[in-house]
Amino acid sequence: MCKYQDTSIGIKKIDFSMKRGYMAFYLTDGRIVIVPISMFPEIKRLSRVQREDYIIMDDQYFSFDAISKIYSVKDVLSC
Repeated sequence: MCKYQDTSIGIKKIDFSMKRGYMAFYLTDGRIVIVPISMFPEIKRLSRVQREDYIIMDDQYFSFDAISKIYSVKDVLSC
């Protein structure tokens, strides 16, 4: 798990509709982290429909059916 100031953080949900060009990550500690989609070039190339087809694994990792890369909560938080 990603440890950030003695807190275990995981991902509950990913949302692409909050703000154009950004992804919102709903975290297990209640925070919402919004990052530019340009941080993830492979995800940026996905269509809107493909972006909605994501999977979260063990609260720590996420991926999309259309790409083979697996991302981590650490990639989002840089922790």
